[in-house]
Amino acid sequence: METTQPHFQLNAFQPQDYAQLIAWITTEDLNYLWGGPCYRFPLDHQQIKAHCDQDEVFAYLFTVDQRNAGFVELYRESPHCFRLCRVFIADDLRGQKLSQVMLKMVIEKATLEFNAQLITLAVFAHNQAAKHCYQTLGFKTTSIEKGTRTFKGQSWDLELMAKAL
Repeated sequence: METTQPHFQLNAFQPQDYAQLIAWITTEDLNYLWGGPCYRFPLDHQQIKAHCDQDEVFAYLFTVDQRNAGFVELYRESPHCFRLCRVFIADDLRGQKLSQVMLKMVIEKATLEFNAQLITLAVFAHNQAAKHCYQTLGFKTTSIEKGTRTFKGQSWDLELMAKAL
């Protein structure tokens, strides 16, 4: 029996995709884990549009076999430095290493289309699955910020990571 390889695509995130993101981000906790202080829960079209309309933000919808599977942003920090932000894979597709596929695609896009030489990111230190994914892709911890983020009365440490391209 022949198996076919899945078809992966990374497409510019469009206003018609906003409802998908809203459907994925279902709790206040998930909203903060995914979006940090950038978004308040519940997500709505106005918040997403205001954020995505910024010149520095390049948002993408990741699809697997034409099915919406994830979301990721590149944020231009400087002409050759971009930050990975708001990485998300749909609940029912987790555990299949799709985040690695999506992130490799967006890093390639940053390199080829934007001439990025450095990719940075920030991840909550307790988010072990995300940290493992980033480390697998070659990201190294550059510093840890303590006490800069709080959620529901708890302090969440922020681990800053980077990868030279």
